[in-house]
Amino acid sequence: MIRCLQCGKELGGERVDGSVPYISASIIGDEYTESYYLCPDCRVYTVEIYRDRFSGEDTISLAGPISESEGRAKIEIIKQCPEPWNKQCRCKAHRSYFGKWLD
Repeated sequence: MIRCLQCGKELGGERVDGSVPYISASIIGDEYTESYYLCPDCRVYTVEIYRDRFSGEDTISLAGPISESEGRAKIEIIKQCPEPWNKQCRCKAHRSYFGKWLD
C-alpha cells in the first residue's frame, strides 16, 4: 500500500477513467512507470516510481510530496496519451512528460 509522504496516510488512489493515473516509458533500456496518488487529507500527491530494470532487480521508489496543482498538471499530460501503458509510445504527451529521456 502506498502512504502519503506528507502525513503517512494509506492511499487507495484517486481514479481517473477507472484507474490510478500512470504513464510508462522506456529509458536507457529500463521501463519506468509513474503512478499518482492524491492524499484526500493533505491534498498533495505521492508518486510511485516502478523501474523494471533490463538487467538487475526491479525497484519501487516514492517521490513527493507534490502539490495538487503540479500533480494535476502532470495528470492532464498523461490523459492526452491514448496508450499511457505503452512504454514505446512517442506521442506528444510522452515526449512532454519524459522529455529527452525516452529511448
